[in-house]
Amino acid sequence: MTDEFSDLAELMREEHELTDGLADVDPEAHLRRRRRRRIALLVTAIILVTILGTAGGYVAWALNAPLPAPATTSQQPAAPASPAAPIILPDGTASAISISGADAYLGPTAADIWATTGTDDPRPMASISKMITALVVLDAKPLADANDEGPTITFGKADHDLYDKYYVMGATIAPMPIGTSMSERQALAAALIPSASNYAEAVSTWAYGSQGAFVSAARRWLTANGLTGTTLVEPTGMSERNTSTPTDLIALARLAAANPTIAAIAATPSMALPGAGMVHNTNGLLGTEGITGLKTGNLGYGTYNLVYTASMDVGIGRPLQVVGVVLGDNTREGVDNDVRGLLSSIREGFHHVPVATHGQQVGEYRTPWGSTAKIVIAQEASILTWSDTPISVTMQTTTPKTYTDGEEVGSITWTAGPQTTSIPLVVEGSVEPPDDWWRLTHPEELGAPWS
Repeated sequence: MTDEFSDLAELMREEHELTDGLADVDPEAHLRRRRRRRIALLVTAIILVTILGTAGGYVAWALNAPLPAPATTSQQPAAPASPAAPIILPDGTASAISISGADAYLGPTAADIWATTGTDDPRPMASISKMITALVVLDAKPLADANDEGPTITFGKADHDLYDKYYVMGATIAPMPIGTSMSERQALAAALIPSASNYAEAVSTWAYGSQGAFVSAARRWLTANGLTGTTLVEPTGMSERNTSTPTDLIALARLAAANPTIAAIAATPSMALPGAGMVHNTNGLLGTEGITGLKTGNLGYGTYNLVYTASMDVGIGRPLQVVGVVLGDNTREGVDNDVRGLLSSIREGFHHVPVATHGQQVGEYRTPWGSTAKIVIAQEASILTWSDTPISVTMQTTTPKTYTDGEEVGSITWTAGPQTTSIPLVVEGSVEPPDDWWRLTHPEELGAPWS
């Protein structure tokens, strides 16, 4: 404005000199000139006041006008892929496995039969037969619970002679001195834990009066329980005519595991028994990979068998309940390796997949004046899944209130089967306001003051 005032002052000085010279020549002209000069000065002053007032109003508006919201860009991260779990199924044998408690991962039929190898043809059960014997004995002489010892059995000379009978046959046996007394539960334990054939025949004869009556009862019991693929001709499994299928043995294992007495005995590593002394479980896998039972059986090379149960904690909130069978391996070690490998591969198939890192950027806020801040994932995250179960991701964002560092602005969620993992989204950095110069020089970003 200094230049405008200077021009006005110069105009007034020139006008004054001119009119002073005219005053001496024509007084009327001089008066008219002075009136025009006063009018010009008044108009000029009004214009200057208007200009100054308008400029001051613009400055005040520009420095206080609302700012435009930062532009937001975001990109939902891709869901990671999970590799398929290599399940190690038994090789060269007939096998089946049932898994309860993981239908959401393994499928709705997993609790029936999840996987099989070989055929479902009948094969020699060997000493797995003793599990049927125990169930049929308990059908005639039930025990109240796992701690009920039941009636006392005293073994005589005929029972004692069974030791020699099965010794000659090469069966597993346990001492049975004449006059030995033990409870029903202990007798069943002698038949199941060390797999003593002499005790299996003795206790079944005690329960039914004769082997003929026992075998007839066993066949009725098998039919009543739908085990039509199973044949039992004697109580020990020494006969190759005692046969069953993998499917039937899965069903049989469920029945045995549901019986408190048999389940408790099958899970016992060793026990001291009257007359028989200390006996040890033939199932060397007890406690391995969560294995809780049930029964071994073998007739020599090519007929090593195992029916097993396991309770496996894989991190999904409740243990998996596993029932399985392997028939026809060449060695006991082969059976054990098959079962260990299968259960271990199932356990390892449940794994945590990394889905995000702390501070991973998924978006940005940017202003017209150049201030920026990031949208980031607040912490690292992973999700538990089974094998190659697909992982999906969804992201939701909200409009920030302050655009300052650490402000929560949404969430991101990953889903795999029934599992979900959610992590907050936060602002990293802060959106800073513009300086005064930017406000004064960018009215179009703020909006015209007269609009």
